[in-house]
Amino acid sequence: MPKLYEYLGIIIFFYSNEHEPVHVHGRYGEFESKAEIVFVNGLVKSIDILDVEGKRPLPTSQKKDFKKLVTTLSDEIVQSWISYFVYNKKIITKKIAGKL
Repeated sequence: MPKLYEYLGIIIFFYSNEHEPVHVHGRYGEFESKAEIVFVNGLVKSIDILDVEGKRPLPTSQKKDFKKLVTTLSDEIVQSWISYFVYNKKIITKKIAGKL
């Protein structure tokens, strides 16, 4: 489970056996949601926050923070996805202090 970021108590990560479309999971304690990055013609069209089956979704405040992080760092997240799943490179966790 490569962990990309720690942000305001939210852990942002990929599961090691992920599948397309490109997405990341956000976990806050016992809560978890995922953010799907939707592309059109190679550009990010939207970030969709979705529930994870069998998990309680992130509370509203954490969901907003999660979406803000994914929106702000979507290009970096996509590069991390490619590095990990295509090139099998290790992911270094970044700790982000303060709100984005």
